[in-house]
Amino acid sequence: MTGAPASATGGSGATPVRGGKLGTAAVNQASLWNIANLLTMARLVLVPGFVLLLLHNGGYDPAWRSFAWAAFAIAMITDLFDGHLARTYNLVTDFGKIADPIADKAIMGAALICLSYLGDLPWWVTGVILFRELGITVLRFWVIRHGVIPASRGGKMKTLSQAIAAGMYVLALTGPLATLRFWVMAVAVVLTVVTGLDYVRQAVVLRRQGLAAERSAVAQEAAEAAAETPEGAGDVDRVSGTSETTETTEATETSETSGARGAAEAER
Repeated sequence: MTGAPASATGGSGATPVRGGKLGTAAVNQASLWNIANLLTMARLVLVPGFVLLLLHNGGYDPAWRSFAWAAFAIAMITDLFDGHLARTYNLVTDFGKIADPIADKAIMGAALICLSYLGDLPWWVTGVILFRELGITVLRFWVIRHGVIPASRGGKMKTLSQAIAAGMYVLALTGPLATLRFWVMAVAVVLTVVTGLDYVRQAVVLRRQGLAAERSAVAQEAAEAAAETPEGAGDVDRVSGTSETTETTEATETSETSGARGAAEAER
């Protein structure tokens, strides 16, 4: 052998196969600067720009509110694409898992707070929606050790209705369209409350099942440990008892043999 060992050169010693598949770790290692994360970061950057556009010139200029609506619409569209791209092309990263929900809640929260500040939307509507969104986020972290609460169809409908209603309120609508946006927001609020309660129910059930599974696992381990300990001790006792019995029998037989020999010799 004239070459250096594989370990000395940092290799594994295996010859790479041309055209072979990469390892799972290499395939799943997505760059931070992938298209999905870039869209998420763009959505975060849009939040202050959207606020400035919406509040510009007192917040009542129809032209500037149209610009704000365009920024809001772009943010909502990127929200649809970044998650799809991340899942489809295996671009999921820890940054994306954290930044994506933050960006979603940031743009929606900014829109609701600005609209309430301008007097277009009651503060209680903003409070209900924001309380629900933040509460469900905390709830997910509370039960994450037991499992993940999946996004339901009602939750997706809630998100869509919120986006449409908030977008309609951002625009300076009048007449029938202004009435329509009121009912769209009403539907969004109802879905927000109903889906929030459903998530709470799922979280409670998931936590109970997780705790029950943990208690069952602990009890099973304890039962197995208790079953193994006496059995082992019994085997030792049985072996010791057998040995002692054998030794006693052998001693008795020896004694009897010696006694018989002594009696025979005495008779002779």
